[in-house]
Amino acid sequence: MFDFETSVSGIEFKVRQLADEVQRLRSLVAQRDDRVYELEEALKNKEILINNLTEENKLVKLGNRLTEGKDSAELKLTINRMIRTIDKSLEILKTND
Repeated sequence: MFDFETSVSGIEFKVRQLADEVQRLRSLVAQRDDRVYELEEALKNKEILINNLTEENKLVKLGNRLTEGKDSAELKLTINRMIRTIDKSLEILKTND
């Protein structure tokens, strides 16, 4: 009888250890999931910033062309189109926040 009780106690102890390990690992996975989400959000924000800066750079280049005296009507139309695109992007950003 003693061997059976010892075996059962040993199994119960190992099961508790495994349950504790499972809980620890689940907690670790949850922490990693949170970190991944944070990094994905940061990446999205950086991509949006890069896109906005790219558009701003295009506008600056167009502005420089305007001062050079090239076809200003076409440049103004392009600038207006880009400004509308930026405004739409900003609206999308506002709705996502």
